[in-house]
Amino acid sequence: MTELFRRSAVDLAGMIRTREISARELLESCLARIDAVNPELNAIITLVPEIARERAAAADRAVVAGDDLGPLHGLPVAHKDLELTAGIRTTMGSPLFADFVPEEDGLIAQRMRAAGAVVLGKSNTPEFGAGSHTFNEVFGRTMNPYDLGRTCGGSSGGAAVALAVDMIPIADGSDMGGSLRNPAAFCNVVGLRPSYGRVPSWPNRTPWSGLGTSGVLARNVDDLALQMQAVAGPDVRVPISLPESGSVFATLDDVDLAGIRVAWTPDLGLPIDLEIRDALAFVPEQLESLGCHVEEAMPDLHDAREIFQTLRAWHFEISTGELYDTDYDQLKDTVRWNVEEARRRTMHEHGRATVAHGALIERVRSFFVDFDVLALPTTQVAPFDIMLDWPRTVGGVEMESYIDWMRVCSDITVTGCPAISMPATFTPDGLPVGVQFVGPPRGDVELLRFARQWERSVSPTRSTVVGS
Repeated sequence: MTELFRRSAVDLAGMIRTREISARELLESCLARIDAVNPELNAIITLVPEIARERAAAADRAVVAGDDLGPLHGLPVAHKDLELTAGIRTTMGSPLFADFVPEEDGLIAQRMRAAGAVVLGKSNTPEFGAGSHTFNEVFGRTMNPYDLGRTCGGSSGGAAVALAVDMIPIADGSDMGGSLRNPAAFCNVVGLRPSYGRVPSWPNRTPWSGLGTSGVLARNVDDLALQMQAVAGPDVRVPISLPESGSVFATLDDVDLAGIRVAWTPDLGLPIDLEIRDALAFVPEQLESLGCHVEEAMPDLHDAREIFQTLRAWHFEISTGELYDTDYDQLKDTVRWNVEEARRRTMHEHGRATVAHGALIERVRSFFVDFDVLALPTTQVAPFDIMLDWPRTVGGVEMESYIDWMRVCSDITVTGCPAISMPATFTPDGLPVGVQFVGPPRGDVELLRFARQWERSVSPTRSTVVGS
């Protein structure tokens, strides 16, 4: 029982329901694991064991009383440090919020608590979630468990690392340009960016925009689906939220992939480092062995970069523009750059990007008439040196900005389609490589069923450096 932390979330939830274990026993196992491995990794940056023990005890009382139990009942979670948590410090990775303690939970924290999850702390993130590399001035850098000298990705990097080394069985995160998918790939776990509106975000200054979305990470697809039961579903405060409840994720029936039409692209027309290209060369043949019909093809995303960068800049102006004016020196350079990009662009440019976005979404919808799934790399590079803020070149091509090296994710963001990063393989140096599967608009459940079959045929497991 001392290594309960290694069990899947689905197994643990079932064991708590049947009183084979208690929520308190599971919590103590996870706290001991955090104590043993977190000092080397810096994934969990705020720990609240006393709050967690109180909530675990309440969870056990609910089991004994025969109360209705949510899907996450008794499972410990560490919320991403961008998610508001009532009574628990939420820093956004910024010195400006180093001591900020919210008075209420954000929507994801609300829903996970209502589903029975037991919060034990917060996971590390870059400042305001800017960039796919987890470091900030408040807590420092989070290390990759496969190589402590490499990045874990981001911005949900702390969550991905905590899962990869079994500190927690479930984790939430968010994704604008790849912040769930990139760290999942770099840490050999599963990360889902849901369809626009599938998992609402609140509070949110842009409730009509789906560019950034909340989501979840997990060690496997079934654990991810368990969490989606809790966090997906409509909310009247979020006008773009989809009407289906999270119950649509309650059963992932086995599916026969025979005849599934998969479009495979090794690079999405973008620079890709050779080690990523070589590592994923097996993907088309592997999919064909599962019965899929695979064709090399991709949707027309020629203006995705301009759309993403324009809408992203607008988002940062709305969310951090006031701080830019009052606390310029306390913002990191990439956050300032995003605000400056917004102020440099005209309303005419923003209008053109909005119209182009609509046309792109229509092209992608038409693309998925002919295909069921799009498969491509999750990242353009392998986990890079942890002291490097971002890769300056990819595949021999110079990157123009700190977000261009992750365009295989950010170009997919603007499609509005669900996208999942699945463990695929390792580089010769033992670094994880993920494959990204994209489903048709609002096809989240079907995408998870597909990913589950991939997971059963390809399980690239390897002991991590820390705690193996």
